[in-house]
Amino acid sequence: MDNIPKINKKWELTEQGEVEITVENKGVFHKIAQKFFKKPRYSFIKLDEYGSCVWQQIDGEKTIYEIGQILKSQHKKAANQLYERLAKFMGILEHNKYIIFVNEEK
Repeated sequence: MDNIPKINKKWELTEQGEVEITVENKGVFHKIAQKFFKKPRYSFIKLDEYGSCVWQQIDGEKTIYEIGQILKSQHKKAANQLYERLAKFMGILEHNKYIIFVNEEK
């Protein structure tokens, strides 16, 4: 909960207020799929209202705990198993290289 996440991908806010993350499909298999199967070079990942709220709080300064407190105050329904779910979400974001943890860079 003391880790400090930092965004590692390009993103934008949609008209509906949702976060949309842009991911470039790189690598040999992606190049083949793009050339022969007309697959897109970029994928766009849309987050739901909770994910968008969390994403917008990631600034490289707030800890996961602080982000959880903001989420809890803005979305009362998210309070059920908040930190357990938030830790899992952060783990998924880190695994997919959408975020990095600042305190681990040092």
